[in-house]
Amino acid sequence: MKILITGSNGQLGNELQKIVATGTAEIGSVSEEIKNSEVFAMDVDTLDITNLEQVKRVLNEIKPTVVINCAAATNVDGCEENYDAAFKVNAIGPRNLAMVCEELGSKLVNVSTDYVFDGKLRETQLREYDKVEPQSVYGTTKLQGENYVREFSSKYYIVRTAWLYGYEGNNFVYTMMRLGKDKNSITVVNDQKGNPTSANDLAYHILKLIETEEYGVYHCTAKGECTWYDFAKRIMELAGLNCVVNPISTEDYIKGINKKIA
Repeated sequence: MKILITGSNGQLGNELQKIVATGTAEIGSVSEEIKNSEVFAMDVDTLDITNLEQVKRVLNEIKPTVVINCAAATNVDGCEENYDAAFKVNAIGPRNLAMVCEELGSKLVNVSTDYVFDGKLRETQLREYDKVEPQSVYGTTKLQGENYVREFSSKYYIVRTAWLYGYEGNNFVYTMMRLGKDKNSITVVNDQKGNPTSANDLAYHILKLIETEEYGVYHCTAKGECTWYDFAKRIMELAGLNCVVNPISTEDYIKGINKKIA
């Protein structure tokens, strides 16, 4: 099997590479076929997914069995400030990959996000068939990427995840640890709930999924949920940091940011 990973320098890309190389993840082992796969790890310096001609050239050279698209513009605030850049990476990129994968008969995994939903608190878990209603540029562009994948590919897995953290790259865990070392107290929102998800766990399930022909939309997060405040408190505890975490509502947090800007 030939596995092409885009956005290979990020959290998920790194975990995918490690699991294939070692044959094991933190929650289990992968098959011999996955372990013996040839991996082509590419980031924007070697494959810019927004460039259709480059995508055609690279994929036609490799002829991958499966492409796992981890490339994305994930900075939510940054996406708000630059819609065009976010649309290129989150929507046009997946479209380009889907078109070329379809021509080659390759499978395509497109990693997506819970931001395609409205973000409102619910009593039940979100399901794959629930109504999508993104409230941000990030969510809107990721949803358009999903739509392009559905339109142009017949062998696709759209995998939505949430609150991803891993050993490599920037994430909430490392941010809290850095703040916990530098500050005596911090304020974190306490009215947004989610499922903190290990990039290693997500990578494992994606590698299991690509061995099947069960195409479609999947939600893949860790079990259990908490608020950002709960998550931050637990991080401080496990890291042995004495930083006090104070709760705040999203509304008051935004007011505080706007006050500083003004």
